[in-house]
Amino acid sequence: MYKPEHVPAWQRIVDFVHRHSRAKIGLQLGHAGRKGSTQFLWVADNEPLPDGNWPIMAASPIPYFPHSQVPKAMDRRDLDEVRDAFARAARMAEEAGFDVLELHFAHGYLVASFISPLTNRRPDEYGGTLENRMRYPLELFDAVRAAWPSHKPISVRISAVDWAPGGMESVEAVQVAKLFKAHGCDILDVSAGQTVPDQRPVYGRLFQTPFADRIRHEADMPVMTVGNVSSYTDVNTILAAGRADLCVLARAHLWDPYWTRHAAYELGWHVDWPDQYATLDTYKPRFI
Repeated sequence: MYKPEHVPAWQRIVDFVHRHSRAKIGLQLGHAGRKGSTQFLWVADNEPLPDGNWPIMAASPIPYFPHSQVPKAMDRRDLDEVRDAFARAARMAEEAGFDVLELHFAHGYLVASFISPLTNRRPDEYGGTLENRMRYPLELFDAVRAAWPSHKPISVRISAVDWAPGGMESVEAVQVAKLFKAHGCDILDVSAGQTVPDQRPVYGRLFQTPFADRIRHEADMPVMTVGNVSSYTDVNTILAAGRADLCVLARAHLWDPYWTRHAAYELGWHVDWPDQYATLDTYKPRFI
């Protein structure tokens, strides 16, 4: 969402969703930072392009891999331009009619590189303590919050832990959440890792839900949980136990695009069907 022609293109999609369903639709805004100018995820994850690389920037001049391109440390002009670009994108998102906005401040991308001590070695007021490392993310958030309608929600995605020595831990993530809450963030999308290539994540069923759970209770803030949430029972258990306010599923929907409809069917909930799925004779939906 960075060119004028993007607005009508997205508006067609937003209008279609609103016209044919009761669903809400959101837009996630992000900047790749030091993880930009790389090959496709499914070809060579985070590996630099073999040629034709464009300049990249980050909080500090630390390459992702030793052989990766060294990013430029952002100066005052860069900080202002990126902040203003996010705010401009938020205004364009409102013009296109989106219902919710999410800022991607996780996974080692540009803004995340300010938050983690593993990627932020700045000697100025934007580096050092957690409060200083959060200074630019909050400045950027404030600009977006001012550009986005006050009655529409904003989410921020963070990496609660870096899975690496000297990196972010869940106790610091609680403080990050409190800061975003104080600045008007409505809900936090709690992910983890992908900050450094030598991370050592501990995978398992619902492996990131404990981080969302801790933030929800210690920061007293609504949260989304992600990460290996696969079954209908997983979702209901998380919500019923008060561990999160929303469960966010990506790969489950890639595996089964009708995951939500199947969940509703199994649990006895009625879901409206689009006309295309109704039979011509009885106009009753077929089960997919």
